[in-house]
Amino acid sequence: MQFDSFSDFIAMGGYGFYVWLSFGTCAAILLGILISSLNDKKRIFKAVADQLIREERIKKAKQEQNS
Repeated sequence: MQFDSFSDFIAMGGYGFYVWLSFGTCAAILLGILISSLNDKKRIFKAVADQLIREERIKKAKQEQNS
């Protein structure tokens, strides 16, 4: 589809409101998924690091008990 001007492109043949609303909604949802995924990744990495620290602490305590 070819447009004569930028305003015709924005209007999208009279359907511009719906077209741009759907693009905006899709972009917002994708951005929300990205942010959520990054937060989950950070939370999981922290949980794993905390678990490793706990396991090391337990291992040390058992070694001290046996000594």
